[in-house]
Formats: sequence, structure tokens, C-alpha cells
Amino acid sequence: MYPELLSHIKRYVHLEPNEEKLLCSHIQHKVLKKKDYLLEAGKLCMGDYFIVKGCLRQFYINKKLNEQIINFGLENWWIADQDSLLNKQPSTTNIQAIEASELLFLSEKNKMILFEKIPRLESYFRIMMQKAFVASQRRIGYIFNQTEEERYRHFSGLFPDFMQRVPQYMLASYLGFTPQFLSRLRAKKS
Repeated sequence: MYPELLSHIKRYVHLEPNEEKLLCSHIQHKVLKKKDYLLEAGKLCMGDYFIVKGCLRQFYINKKLNEQIINFGLENWWIADQDSLLNKQPSTTNIQAIEASELLFLSEKNKMILFEKIPRLESYFRIMMQKAFVASQRRIGYIFNQTEEERYRHFSGLFPDFMQRVPQYMLASYLGFTPQFLSRLRAKKS
């Protein structure tokens, strides 16, 4: 059994004990070392990953060969390249462990099987997708409507512990500015 995952699901939908057991029988445990890739651009994303422990980043390599982080994943979050999953095409993003991480893998094939047998699981994943979509909308809104300094202050206010877990250049990439700007901002704060 996977208590972290089951506890997370219970926050949104109720599963019967036999449904929990069925779900767990379709899950695979995966461990990544720091800097291991979960997914590389050009490969097909085969399912969704629930993060039990650790921190991951999802990023593109742009035309200037710079990394552009579009997403971080922490404990009790799901991560995947949804475009690759939905459209069954090679991924355009990379997903890499920032810290040693422990994940639970649910293949797309198994997810579809479970949706038929456990309809409430489909409701759970719909809620997860809605929450992810709202988070993306908010992030885009912040990028368009806030200055770099406002974005930094807002993000650091919401996620002070997370700020200590990721390297400065990754945080700058995610927030949409250079590491040098972030250094100046932090120096100004001191």
C-alpha cells in the first residue's frame, strides 16, 4: 500500500478499501538519484508520477540552449508531460530530479483501466488537472502583470521553504528572469 498517495486521494474523493488495493496493484515504485532524468525531450511520456519524496523540475531547452523551467514538483504533487501523454507524441520537455526522489508511477494504460473500474478515480484526476491548470493560469498572470521584483516577493511569500530547496539559477528561470537579477534582488533585500 502507498499511504502518501491514498491520503492525498482521500482529500478529494472516497475510495473503498478494495478500490485502494486495486489502485495500488497498478502502481510502480520508482527511485531517482539527484540529477537523474525521469523524462527526456524526444521520448514518449508513458504516465503520471506522484512524488512521495523529493523535488523535480520540468523544463525546455530553448533555441539559445538555455533551460526554461516551466514547473517544479514537490511531495504530494503529480508530474508528467501532459502534451506527450494526451497526444501520444514525443515529449518536448525534460523532467529531472533536483533532489533524490521517490515516486509512484501510474502508466496511462493502467490509468484507463482503473477509470473504468473506479470512476471516482477519474474525478480525482480531473480535480488534479483543474488545480494544475489554475496554477498555470496564475503563473502566466503573474508573469504578465507583475514586475520581476513583485514576482519574486510574491513567490517567496507563498513558498519560503521551497526557496531554500532549489538552486538560485533554477528559481530565476522559473520566475522569468536572470540569475544575476535574482542575486541583485537578494543583495538588496539584505
